[in-house]
Amino acid sequence: MKLSIVIPVFNELESLPKLVIELKKVLKIFDSWEVIFVDDGSSDKSDRWLSELSQKEDNFYLIQFYRNYGKSAALSEGFKAASGQYIITLDADLQDDPEEIKNLVNKLDEGWDLVSGWKKKRLDPLNKTLPSKIFNFVTRLFTGVKIHDFNCGIKGYKQSVIKSLDIYGGRHRYIPALAGHKKFKVTEIVVNHREREFGETKYGGSRIFHGFFDLITILFLNKYNKQPLHLFGFIGLIFLTGGIISESILLYYKYALGHFFKDHVALLMFGVMLIVIGIQFFSIGLLGELFIKYNQHSDSRIRKTTFKNKNFQS
Repeated sequence: MKLSIVIPVFNELESLPKLVIELKKVLKIFDSWEVIFVDDGSSDKSDRWLSELSQKEDNFYLIQFYRNYGKSAALSEGFKAASGQYIITLDADLQDDPEEIKNLVNKLDEGWDLVSGWKKKRLDPLNKTLPSKIFNFVTRLFTGVKIHDFNCGIKGYKQSVIKSLDIYGGRHRYIPALAGHKKFKVTEIVVNHREREFGETKYGGSRIFHGFFDLITILFLNKYNKQPLHLFGFIGLIFLTGGIISESILLYYKYALGHFFKDHVALLMFGVMLIVIGIQFFSIGLLGELFIKYNQHSDSRIRKTTFKNKNFQS
């Protein structure tokens, strides 16, 4: 069984030598392994150090970006390059303990598809821990995936999980939710979290707002990306109903009470506007359905087949 370690790096030059020493110590118990560093546009010569490492060490590899694209992009490229049956991710800042790799592998061996780390005793300042607790509570509530730490850097995956997920933007925060949506078996283990030794955190409290926008996107895509008419049609129906009611009231004023249309121009225009908006939402939903129909082949839906060697007769 081959093990792949994927590590995004952004300006962590001081942490890298110690991290590599710890990785070598932990990974020597495995028969086959590789470490893939993804340099996300570092400006502190992390890329140069990693380049030299990859040239000297057979099991260490480097993917280098032109500029800073973000953690999701780094993980995505690392996943594409990973060739192991199990893939472990961790951050390069030494706060994730490489000793936890063994525990993650053991949990994957039990049959879980994704194992997320849970920093139960988190050694970070309040401006990081408080927004994180709020973020995790809301995400757990809306996604239905019952883990405590969605954004923990250290996770373990089976190959089938990473090859089925499309990670971009800020979606790395929601990998357990995305995997759960695809019916993969997701669990968590408590992991050792360490204080930062070098440098400063790359993330501020403002990321919680970006995270919530990403959550809205994921909830929408998970529920309606295959049936957009269900959403847009429903919204369109609300507007159409409001327009029909408005025009019905106008007709009542005209024919039951003898009012003139010119006396209720605002109501007339309001009803017409609602009907037009309703039709537009229906049109958007139908266009979305057509788009899904012609692009559904790009979605990997089959985990495995059992009829490869069977013969069928018509």
